[in-house]
Amino acid sequence: MNRGNKSIVITGGAGGIGTACAQAFKGEKLILTDYSQELVAAAVDKLLKEGYDVSGIACDITSKEDVNKLRQYVADKGGFKAFIHTAGVSGSMQNLRKIFDIDLVATDLLVDAFYEMADAHSVAILLSSMMAHTIPASEKYDAALMHPQKPDSFETVSQFVHNNSDRMYNFVKRGVILVSKKNLNKWGQKKARILTVSPGVIETDMALKAAEEHPEQMEMMKKATPMQRNGQPEDIANVVAFLASEKASFITGTDILVDGGVMENIKKM
Repeated sequence: MNRGNKSIVITGGAGGIGTACAQAFKGEKLILTDYSQELVAAAVDKLLKEGYDVSGIACDITSKEDVNKLRQYVADKGGFKAFIHTAGVSGSMQNLRKIFDIDLVATDLLVDAFYEMADAHSVAILLSSMMAHTIPASEKYDAALMHPQKPDSFETVSQFVHNNSDRMYNFVKRGVILVSKKNLNKWGQKKARILTVSPGVIETDMALKAAEEHPEQMEMMKKATPMQRNGQPEDIANVVAFLASEKASFITGTDILVDGGVMENIKKM
């Protein structure tokens, strides 16, 4: 396969961070995916008009069959050099099972599927969250988070979230980091990389909705941020673009916290 023909694949490609990530890779071949063909078509059309080399396909990332279709679509277009997984939902979904499946089970399915296509210099960059860092390590639930496709994993994790969807979000985002670490040596055997990026409060539609639902909490977070502002999608996209490049070829198996420094202050509260 011609390496120059390989794509940058972005899940959640119609979302705020996904779109910003796509725009950070001008000159590269892009493949976008999201849950709705209408959203994908609109995102692809917008980028085509801006001069990008881009195509897209809808994918229900919680469906192994759909994930396999995505993998085949990418393979048919020459494979991938960077897989950037931004798709996900917040605790505002108010459905513990869907949050677990969309944010964590789907991540595990996608990592498995893209591993099959990975080769030397391939990289998977998974979006976690700064909230993952609020959940401590524990043998009581970490195995379930690391292996979310096991039949009892959801029930195990559910015991610790007290029917709170925001807390489930925090747990599953810790799980995204653990899935990355689980796959570190496996990907490394192919000389491929896998790592996570944990955004802080980024002003996307999802974050603005959270601000409407929890205005006092969101204002407190902004005031506690040393940079004295919320993040923008481009703040994440710029880090992702660097991590996907050869300049980051020795960075793998780690989590990059991009939060304006707020977690350090949250720990003191």
